[in-house]
Amino acid sequence: MIVAIALIVALVVTLALTFGRFARSDGWRATVTPLASIIGSGFLICGPLLAREFGSAALLAMAALLAIAYAAGWVIRFNIVHVENHLAQAPFNDPIAWTARITQGVLALAYAVSVAYYLKLLAEFSLKPIAIDPAWEPLAANVIVTVLIALMTLLALGGSLRRVEHLAHGTVSIKIGIIAGLLVALGIAWATGGMAGELPPARLSWASIPMLLGLIITVQGFETSRYLGHAYPPELRIKTMRHAQWIASAIYLAFIALLTPFLSRAAATEGVAGILDIMALIAPALGVFVLIGAVSSQLSAAVADSIGSGGLVNEVSHRKISVPLAFTLAGALAVLVVWLTDPFQVVALSSRAFALFYAMQCLLAVLVSVKRGAGSLAHRAGFVVIGLICLVAVFVGAPAEG
Repeated sequence: MIVAIALIVALVVTLALTFGRFARSDGWRATVTPLASIIGSGFLICGPLLAREFGSAALLAMAALLAIAYAAGWVIRFNIVHVENHLAQAPFNDPIAWTARITQGVLALAYAVSVAYYLKLLAEFSLKPIAIDPAWEPLAANVIVTVLIALMTLLALGGSLRRVEHLAHGTVSIKIGIIAGLLVALGIAWATGGMAGELPPARLSWASIPMLLGLIITVQGFETSRYLGHAYPPELRIKTMRHAQWIASAIYLAFIALLTPFLSRAAATEGVAGILDIMALIAPALGVFVLIGAVSSQLSAAVADSIGSGGLVNEVSHRKISVPLAFTLAGALAVLVVWLTDPFQVVALSSRAFALFYAMQCLLAVLVSVKRGAGSLAHRAGFVVIGLICLVAVFVGAPAEG
């Protein structure tokens, strides 16, 4: 019964997001881009990782992580108005313009690292249902990722990757529908009380902060609104980025809250694909449900970030590095990251890369605020505080214990 209800909910939500009148509006399209990035892989891995590290305080930890992300989003929303206006008028050698170019370079590198993160998760989820010797799983996962990156690079060099990207973006409604179905399934399991277990003790300590900061990548994605200026006006991007963060935050908090009766089991799962074990406990068919959502979301996110990285490198180099060449360089970096790190380390490494980008955004906000007199002293103090938090994440963000 749980599977049937979850499937119906998933279909209804998917159809509504695909064919509803609002689905064709600019407002929804501008919301979907950041929303799809924020609630992709993080939704799948945060529950078990936070349960393992924080016990029954997992919901509080998730709220803190979302608050950091929302604060970083506030900085970027400020930059959409003030930094973009300044850059439109600034000469080539303007110090703020150079800082913005360096920031774009950092984002291009962050995207390249995130490709490794997304595809590593894809491989982990894909291998979970297969009976394979655990000793061979890391090697198999790395081979899968390398093959996928090689195929994506060949498509990019052949000029066919844009078609793949359009197909990948079409999976967004399916992904959100699957998430709605999973939330309903968890809610029914909790309401019936048949699967509830004893809650693990709450664990809150300073030692947990590095691990929490190492999960920033799981709530990242809102920054994409900053680079949609070619398609949407600033006011719409600011509003829809805020809406995307609100929706994603509600989904994350609802998921962790509904996972509460299963926190002991979640804490005992192994690997970043532990959510498969939890959903399969509720109903075996739900494991397949999660697997479909995981594979589609990781592949679409990896394609989008690969193209984003290539485009940014092309722009920063003033077209001296072509998009296909930049894409190939990003793929080579992703392969290197995959082979040199385990799944937990690649999550933390991706988080550090994006935390550095957010710290650079805070620096831009301070520079423009001072130069153009935009914002108050309280705004500048806020930018500095958020920037310092991001720098702490860069230097101490740590992988979760496997």
